[in-house]
Amino acid sequence: MNTPAKFTTSQIRADFLEFFKGKGHTIVPSAPLVPGNDPTLLFTNSGMVQFKDVFLGAEKRSYVRAADVQRCLRAGGKHNDLDQVGYTARHHTFFEMLGNWSFGDYFKKDAIAWAWELLTQVWKLPAERLLVTVYQTDDEAYALWRDMVGIPEDRIVRIGDNKGAPFASDNFWQMADTGPCGPCTEIFFDHGDHIAGGPPGSPDEDGDRFIEIWNLVFMQFDRQPDGSLQPLPAPCVDTGMGLERLAAILQHVHTNYEIDLFQALIRKVSELTGMADLENKSLRVIADHIRACSFLIVDGVLPSNEGRGYVLRRIIRRALRHGWMLGVRQPFFSKLVPTLIEQMGEAYPELPAQADTVVRALLAEEERFAETLDSGMKIFDDVAAKVSDGVIPGVDAFRLYDTYGFPVDLTADIARERGMTVDMAGFDASMEHQRETARAAGKFGGGVTLPAELVATLSPTVFLGYDALQADGLKVVALIKDGRPVDAVQAGDEVIVFTAQTPFYAESGGQVGDTGVLSAAGVKVAVSDTQKFAGQFHGHVGKLEQGALKIGDVLAGAVDASRRGATILNHSATHLLHAALREVLGTHVQQKGSLVAPDRLRFDFSHFQPISAEELALIERKVNEQVRANNAAEVHNMGMQEALDFGAMALFGEKYGENVRVLKMGEYSTELCGGTHVSRTGDIGLFKITSEGGVSSGVRRIEAVTGQGALDYVADEEARLHEAAQLLGGSAGDVVDKIRQLAERQKKLERELEALKAKVASGATADLGGSAVDVAGVKVLAVRLEGFDAKALRDAMDRLKQQLGDAIIVLAGVQDGKAALVAGVSGAALGKVKAGELLAHVAAQIGGKGGGRPDMAQGGGEDGPTLVAALEGVLGWVKPHLA
Repeated sequence: MNTPAKFTTSQIRADFLEFFKGKGHTIVPSAPLVPGNDPTLLFTNSGMVQFKDVFLGAEKRSYVRAADVQRCLRAGGKHNDLDQVGYTARHHTFFEMLGNWSFGDYFKKDAIAWAWELLTQVWKLPAERLLVTVYQTDDEAYALWRDMVGIPEDRIVRIGDNKGAPFASDNFWQMADTGPCGPCTEIFFDHGDHIAGGPPGSPDEDGDRFIEIWNLVFMQFDRQPDGSLQPLPAPCVDTGMGLERLAAILQHVHTNYEIDLFQALIRKVSELTGMADLENKSLRVIADHIRACSFLIVDGVLPSNEGRGYVLRRIIRRALRHGWMLGVRQPFFSKLVPTLIEQMGEAYPELPAQADTVVRALLAEEERFAETLDSGMKIFDDVAAKVSDGVIPGVDAFRLYDTYGFPVDLTADIARERGMTVDMAGFDASMEHQRETARAAGKFGGGVTLPAELVATLSPTVFLGYDALQADGLKVVALIKDGRPVDAVQAGDEVIVFTAQTPFYAESGGQVGDTGVLSAAGVKVAVSDTQKFAGQFHGHVGKLEQGALKIGDVLAGAVDASRRGATILNHSATHLLHAALREVLGTHVQQKGSLVAPDRLRFDFSHFQPISAEELALIERKVNEQVRANNAAEVHNMGMQEALDFGAMALFGEKYGENVRVLKMGEYSTELCGGTHVSRTGDIGLFKITSEGGVSSGVRRIEAVTGQGALDYVADEEARLHEAAQLLGGSAGDVVDKIRQLAERQKKLERELEALKAKVASGATADLGGSAVDVAGVKVLAVRLEGFDAKALRDAMDRLKQQLGDAIIVLAGVQDGKAALVAGVSGAALGKVKAGELLAHVAAQIGGKGGGRPDMAQGGGEDGPTLVAALEGVLGWVKPHLA
């Protein structure tokens, strides 16, 4: 192959973008691996994801031509290549996709001409080594390849519907069952006839000789529900070329793992693990997985037990298990991050910018998994040893998952290496049983849903509560009693009242629902909560205390102002807290849940380790700095894209409407939020953290108070401090010194007590030797000792063994109705009597248990007459063993 000097991966990226920039394309950055505002996708799995709304006509960009290098992940959901990574030449969890795009601008002619120009003139790939495929009816593309480019007809392959349905073809692309779709043309590279495999469309097309490197998709149809194709008014182009595959070709190597980027990572893994064979599959797995894991963390995902975080945990643990296979027992995976930055940091500056976060998250997961890996592998070995048909039972695979944190694909991976499989149906059944149990445990009564026929008659509630806490003219449009719609209710009825308008905030976004009163002449509804039904109807939950109420009546509403006031202080403080957490801990912090009530706020967020006291103090200080700054809390209503351009932070995976509400507090916090808030940050008064702790893996929780609640908390803490000072006989200022002195005195007294106990025990045991009975030359002693704890018994046992030599000894120390047992065997008695068996015999008689080594065993049980009888029976139990 007559290519110029070896192309580096970095050079290929740069060449691609520079080429299409010269063709009038706007160069756009890679989108994150977590698709923004698209909960239908687990991860960004192709280059077109960030342009999805453009193709659907829901979004318009300022440009009609674009090019990018998109980072992609296929390790969960529909697109999952995890099991094949490391075992094939070209499968990866993380990969890079080179793409150029036309949104109603150029079409087939230019796309094909430019692809050929880049491959053959810039990268100098020999034309005779390239062949192409087209959709069977795409005569236009066929003619362009033949007549414009000059490819011989025998190297242009028509591919029909080879996937069992009309337009279901390797060369026909569609976004979904309906919508934009069209034919595609694929460019293949021929590695030569010394490699097994046939051309696309042939029976042996899955071989490695012909490798697809570029796919050009021509979106020219709109597929209708009946399956028919309607021409799109503005056809588009969507192309994708795998960077790793292309690099392998340009660098004259056969597998992706031989390219420069992977070789650098593999050499580093070799250095860290001591595995010198660079072809080792475990090295490949680890080198692949460090890319996926690092970029997932960069894009805000942290290891957890659900969703994207669980996929990340699975990938990390698969890499760690391969390290374990290579004999590594210390953290190593996180040490690959600097090498990855050397290779990819220039192309993706967000990687070096968050290097510390990536290393800390990986290291925390390494330390966590190390605790269970050895134990889990022993369980797997035990299970595998009992298997006769080569299938690991599903219940055992689930036990490894549930108890030892082994993702089932990790168990399947281990099984495959030993020529075994996993009973996946059995695993799924065990998993479903656990879910059913959890669902049953979590069920509670009282849930109300609105009937569909009622929803159809209602208009969304108009919320007046941003501007007012009282309102008149609230027309009753629906009533719910005992879970069913009714036309009227009477005094004493529990009811949910729906009005066309309301000043009452319905629980959402973590903020609790308002309470208050709905009233009219002779009518009073005590509102104990306000809930949102079907996402758009405010239901006032309460009790009709006076009069009667029917649909069509008009009420006045008054929100409990003091309760709402306290709630908005806490809600606004959560936004400042979120910003402070990201500033102090890192931008990986994301909200994972919240509760905003009048008496406190609770904020859950992603973070991989406990927060230190110093960090917590700094976070609290930064929030209070913003409170004292007294910045205006500005609310802006705008379009979603306008909000993002404005700097508002949106949560990954959340679905937002076209118009959103943005809360901006100074330059410190700008977030999307539909809740109620203060006018200025100074209204919050004081922010005080009351607790911090873990909720689940990768999720922490902070609870705090604000305003009068914070002042009350501080006053209560001061009262406790003064009370403690009085008890210690000092002032609040010297409480710490007093406690330190008290602790030192306690330690001194404990040491003196231990010394006294040892002295008493020594004196007591000195006379015990004379009570031992000689049986066949072995001294046998079983005695009850008042006030001896387990440690004192062990010390006494050691002294008696030295004193008696060949001996069998049982000591029972009794305190508060409980008996601690110690049995010991020494000298000539070893091999004849086992201490564990003897102790188990005694413990069983006093309702206890115990065990241990042949020379030493411990246990316990109940004190009483049975203990005396059990000790007296030791001699009779021992004699047959010594005969």
